[in-house]
Amino acid sequence: MTTTPDRRRFLRQALAAGATTAIAPAWLHAAPRTIGASGKVNLACIGIGNRGAQIIAEFAKTGLANIVALCDTDLGAPHTTDTLKKHPNAKQFQDFRVMFDKMGKEIDAVCIGTPDFSHFPIAMHAMALGKHVYVEKPLGRTYLENKLLMAAEEKYKVATQMGNQGHSEANYFQFKAWTEAGIIKDVTQITAFMNSPRRWHGETAETMLAKGKAPLPETLDWDLWQSATKEREYNKNYVNGQWRCWYDLGMGALGDWGAHIFDTAHEFLKLGMPTEVIPKLEGHSDLIFPQASTLLFKFAAREGMPACEMTWLDGTKNRPTLPDKFGQPVAESDIPPPSTGKIDKSMPPGKVIYGKDLTFKGGSHGSTLRIIPEEKEKDMKASLPEVPRSPSNHFANFLKACKGEETCRSPFSISGPLSQVMNIGVIAQWLNRPVKFDSATGTIVGDDKAAALLAGPPPRKGWEQYYKL
Repeated sequence: MTTTPDRRRFLRQALAAGATTAIAPAWLHAAPRTIGASGKVNLACIGIGNRGAQIIAEFAKTGLANIVALCDTDLGAPHTTDTLKKHPNAKQFQDFRVMFDKMGKEIDAVCIGTPDFSHFPIAMHAMALGKHVYVEKPLGRTYLENKLLMAAEEKYKVATQMGNQGHSEANYFQFKAWTEAGIIKDVTQITAFMNSPRRWHGETAETMLAKGKAPLPETLDWDLWQSATKEREYNKNYVNGQWRCWYDLGMGALGDWGAHIFDTAHEFLKLGMPTEVIPKLEGHSDLIFPQASTLLFKFAAREGMPACEMTWLDGTKNRPTLPDKFGQPVAESDIPPPSTGKIDKSMPPGKVIYGKDLTFKGGSHGSTLRIIPEEKEKDMKASLPEVPRSPSNHFANFLKACKGEETCRSPFSISGPLSQVMNIGVIAQWLNRPVKFDSATGTIVGDDKAAALLAGPPPRKGWEQYYKL
């Protein structure tokens, strides 16, 4: 990748757009509709197969939503038919822009379960029309996209939620209560790990492209699927979850699981942005994610808290070094398996948090922390603060926030910076070298190629308007 004058100009202009107001198209502005206390939220669902189908099912379970529209670029493909059958009264669309044009006044909120690279334009379009927005994790594929999403959340005053579901479960409330009570304090080191198989393991970019050659499905609008990204020839190893393998389309293992593993640590320890990310990789590629990654994130001291280092590990054999008397790993039955196979019960996704006086082990999603060693936790049991129960799951929390009854627990103002940490980590993976980030200027210093990746390449023609706020 080279850093051309056009790329540098786009980066400067685009990053500035998050802090200043540009002239947006006239059709992009509306106030949220007031939903009655006894009314349901009219929900449009964009991305209705695979993970999108699971999201829609969870929203339907709450009893708080009317599923009024279903939208997918591959509408009618086998992975979408079950959702279409379950909601026969919902209007069907292939293009989210057509959906908003035809029935925007009937929609209160949207859930977005599309590939990582297409979250951003859909969410920006919806918010500008006054629609509340639920977006699967990770939020945006680039640092810039997350910056603009946070700015749009503030400007349009809509409810927003990122889909890291554990942020509404026991781990969230425990981490908050234990931090406020001083049980978790003076944390200087975190180890976070996800050692299950990934789609790209054992592959190269060349083998994936060769295996993925296939005719374009008649059901798929390939041009629309590509969204704002560069045009490319159809390959089945780009679609249906395979996009997560590619740097310019997804966020790899870090973006997939980081938001479920170190989300509460990032929020309640107020980690902010890393000052530096140092990668150690196995099987680096310029196109797909490594076979294994160890990423060292360095966070500066802040608000009375010491400097902290977080080590992220992925790869089936790239196991973390665990403390003495670690015991059994934390594994909960409600943690979903990865898209390729089952979670290895000997080392399920998790974390170790090292404080000044105490060490904690935890799992993923909503699983709670345990104090290491077990005897120490037993001794402290009577003095540990009471942890409140969650009043609503992540999906109900979002819908109640749309109605003004609750506040979202993972709004863009919280999940955006978390996603930006992962964006910076992915840049270090992509270039396979350390990157240094300056929070004061919001850029990577001393490395033009890395700095350009904060924004990524300019959007395709016809998608530029989403980068104006």
